[in-house]
Amino acid sequence: MDTRQLALREEICRVGRSLFERGYVHATAGNISVRLDDGAGGGHLITPTDACLGALDPARLAWVDADGVQRSGDRASKTLALHRSIYAADPAARCVIHTHSTHLVATTLTGAWRPDCLLPPITPYFVMKVGRVPLVPYHRPGDPEVARLVAGLITSARASSAPIRAVMLDRLGPNVWHDSPASAMAVLEELEETARLWLLSGRVATPLDEARIDELRRVFGAAWPAA
Repeated sequence: MDTRQLALREEICRVGRSLFERGYVHATAGNISVRLDDGAGGGHLITPTDACLGALDPARLAWVDADGVQRSGDRASKTLALHRSIYAADPAARCVIHTHSTHLVATTLTGAWRPDCLLPPITPYFVMKVGRVPLVPYHRPGDPEVARLVAGLITSARASSAPIRAVMLDRLGPNVWHDSPASAMAVLEELEETARLWLLSGRVATPLDEARIDELRRVFGAAWPAA
């Protein structure tokens, strides 16, 4: 097996264990995937269905080819179609992480901040590191319609020059993506922390105003859309 694929298998397991041990995932909830370059075998690696992210085996991760056909490992997560749609819609995405993080799911139970955005821009690092997070209406776990909806959100956000790197599935949890497992995990951590702060504030924390957000755009390249 290619050494680059072996390293990514180990990294998926490291990230999964870290998320599990710190309470970002529980039981067999959540999944992680990476996009493989052709030199590393092509296609994607994804955690198996009903696997505990705290006890992953690198050798048992599912390997699927570019057409979504499984080549090795345990049976791929039922969210494979969603992961593949994210990679197809965002060429820069190299890793996708899905969790059922407590504060984020709790936020959906009482409604999003506004229809097009789960959380308000209450901290600069949320604006810089995460950005706007659309809420996807409830669908059962694994519903293929979600893949189509998420791909559409990514495409429309890119067209408006305010790309997204996370969506929230109502009552299920976030999907985040970035250029590596470590970077995707950092997005998830910032997103969950923002949800925790929003709930702790009683959902009344004052968002950053447009002038402060514009400063983050100019200085740090934040992609938060203009009001």
